[in-house]
Amino acid sequence: MNGLLGDGFGLMVLGMGFVFLFLCILIVATGFMSRLLNQFFPDVSVAAPSAKPVATSAVGNVDPKIAEAITAAVHHHRNNKNS
Repeated sequence: MNGLLGDGFGLMVLGMGFVFLFLCILIVATGFMSRLLNQFFPDVSVAAPSAKPVATSAVGNVDPKIAEAITAAVHHHRNNKNS
């Protein structure tokens, strides 16, 4: 039984070693590819689009019956847990 336990432990260490080695190689390869791609395709700064302000007068143009229907639908949706 001792021989099997030792063999199992040896295989476990060998397997973990291979996985560790593979992950180290993967980290190095990923870093190399990142540097290589940054060399050929440098970052171009893109200006962020500015947010358009919401017009508050647009809310006043909604028919009160439609606003009431929307409010009722939202209220029903929030209270109905099955939908």
